[in-house]
Amino acid sequence: MSLSDSLTSTLVLDGSVVGAPTVPAGWRGKRAFDVIGALALLLVFLPLMLLAALAVKLSSRGPVFFRQTRVGRDGREFGILKFRTMVIDSEARLAADPELYRHYIEGSRHLPCRVDPRIIPVGRVLRTWSIDELPQMINVLAGHMSLVGPRPVLPEELLEYDDLVDAYTSLRPGLTGMWQVSGRSEIVFPERAHLDADYRSGCTAWLDVKLLARTPMAVIMRRGSD
Repeated sequence: MSLSDSLTSTLVLDGSVVGAPTVPAGWRGKRAFDVIGALALLLVFLPLMLLAALAVKLSSRGPVFFRQTRVGRDGREFGILKFRTMVIDSEARLAADPELYRHYIEGSRHLPCRVDPRIIPVGRVLRTWSIDELPQMINVLAGHMSLVGPRPVLPEELLEYDDLVDAYTSLRPGLTGMWQVSGRSEIVFPERAHLDADYRSGCTAWLDVKLLARTPMAVIMRRGSD
């Protein structure tokens, strides 16, 4: 059963009620801002994206893109797009290695590039500079994501939001946002959930513009990008 199937009167994950369904939140015109902004960014970054796609294809066997299930607005699941930065059987290798999986869970479902044996050589470059995230502009155009919003989470990660789950599910997840400019992988639960709650309570056009403006510096400084 998909997560969206359980959103009728309550949000249920693995049989546990963790929150109530929410109505769309945000500022008037946010969707139009997303579409225009995503189209503009695609035009700007298209040459870089083509180079990244070629680098992935030439350096590793497998598809150029990686698609993974994430939770969107109102708990609906969608397939997030990224440039592939790992070997094609990366999830199977993680499940088959208890020690690696333990580090993954202890790191809030994250492994630093320097210790993750599944990452292909070009993948380290793509991750360091967040180039692997650029295909998510397609998710923005499709309506799965917003330019600015909560960090898109895995279905099992939503369990860690507890009573703040509605702060996440009331908005489309973002290509950038409070988490992305505040330290990324250095920010773990429950602080990450509180960042989403703070964003939801103060979501305005001006805040979105400020977070977008801060994103390039956050990428350049590479804080939490490992």
